[in-house]
Amino acid sequence: MKRNNKIYIAGHKGMAGSAILRKLSGAGYSNLLGKTSGELDLKDRIAVNRFFKEESPDVVILAAARVGGIWANNEFPYEFLMHNLQIQNNVIDAAHSYGVKKFIFLGSSCIYPKYSPQPIKEEYLLSGELEPTNQWYSLAKITGIKACEALRRQYQKDFVCLMPTNLYGPGDNFDLQTSHVLPAMLRKFHEAKNRDHASVKLWGTGSPMREFMHVDDLASAVLFTLEHKLEETIYNVGTGKDLPIDELAVLIQQIIGHQGKIIWDHSKPDGTPQKLLSVEKLKNKGWQSEIALEEGIRNTYDWYNMQQNQNL
Repeated sequence: MKRNNKIYIAGHKGMAGSAILRKLSGAGYSNLLGKTSGELDLKDRIAVNRFFKEESPDVVILAAARVGGIWANNEFPYEFLMHNLQIQNNVIDAAHSYGVKKFIFLGSSCIYPKYSPQPIKEEYLLSGELEPTNQWYSLAKITGIKACEALRRQYQKDFVCLMPTNLYGPGDNFDLQTSHVLPAMLRKFHEAKNRDHASVKLWGTGSPMREFMHVDDLASAVLFTLEHKLEETIYNVGTGKDLPIDELAVLIQQIIGHQGKIIWDHSKPDGTPQKLLSVEKLKNKGWQSEIALEEGIRNTYDWYNMQQNQNL
């Protein structure tokens, strides 16, 4: 991969996309291209094709998606299915039509069946029923993976799909209605600490096992994929380690310095019981995560505090 190849990062303003932009820029890639959703609506097929015709990118990294936690997935199933399908279909087809040399598609570990054997291997895809609370998003991502697989098989295209575990880090979404579990916890404990260490109510039982990876590790995996020829369509990207949600809560509570009670709302859903990725396939190619969970959460909390201070 030449350092002056034109690389289009779709979703460069999001948490994953911005981390990828920082990583590639730091690695010396000088021809990086990004468009905000206001500048280019990826759901608009005509606009996407016009963009690809005018810009002719050599590489495309698709980090743009409609994402959210359990509540958002449950409340907006149509948008999570249709908007993601529209984005993926338009970008993947344009990349194929306009001769993109390498395409990296970012998915999610939620593509795998709810009751997959643990740790989850790539070949478990489509081997069972999906988790109902996020099936709409999952189905869209599975379709994107299969589109990339079809292009590899029929046209020998270098299209690779990376399936990251639960991501967190600078640029995360901290909205309590639409965020994922880790940033939601971070905000709740921070605000409770500022209210004289008030109690914090959290969803579910705290028993599900979850794996978390700092977004800078995902960016590192994208850079690795960019610079290496990978023979298969799909690769998991994770840490290979998980912990119960209640232990995560205690860790975040300690990092923030909250001294109040934690109350678990058992009337709320837990989601998938366990979701630990097998990371052997990409590790055997030469990549593995490096950022420990406590270090990553501290880094994220520092970023969160900096944003709060800027908004004062």
